[in-house]
Amino acid sequence: MVPVLAGIGFFAVLGLALWGVAAIISGNSDDTTSNLAPSVQEMGSTSFVAAVIERDGPIILRDLLGDDRNVVIDHTGADVDFGWAIYLAQPADREAGCGIELIKDTRTFTDCDGRTLQIGDLAAPPPGVGPIISADGDLSLDLTAD
Repeated sequence: MVPVLAGIGFFAVLGLALWGVAAIISGNSDDTTSNLAPSVQEMGSTSFVAAVIERDGPIILRDLLGDDRNVVIDHTGADVDFGWAIYLAQPADREAGCGIELIKDTRTFTDCDGRTLQIGDLAAPPPGVGPIISADGDLSLDLTAD
């Protein structure tokens, strides 16, 4: 009986310790912070990401914390330093709950109502959200709205 109680006590202390570390890292805030979810998403080399988009179509990045911040990254043109755009992964005339799906190997989407959409039919992101190209040719997405 003593080893079982000792094991239960050990896991209780371990759980409290992990909860305490998480509370310290998050700063005890109810809001998501950059400690837990960075506001800038590193995508990699512009030439690599542009090649993926040219081959497979725009990239849909799903929100890991919910369904209201799904975004689409797109690239047009021959120059990998220009032509980048971010859209919300929803039709411009619908709410965030109306998700989209990319039709494989195209630049066309279908929405929750089965409509066919082009990239220009997607909702614009909030001001401040956009691509960042570094001097070394790396692509990052600034997901912080003004």
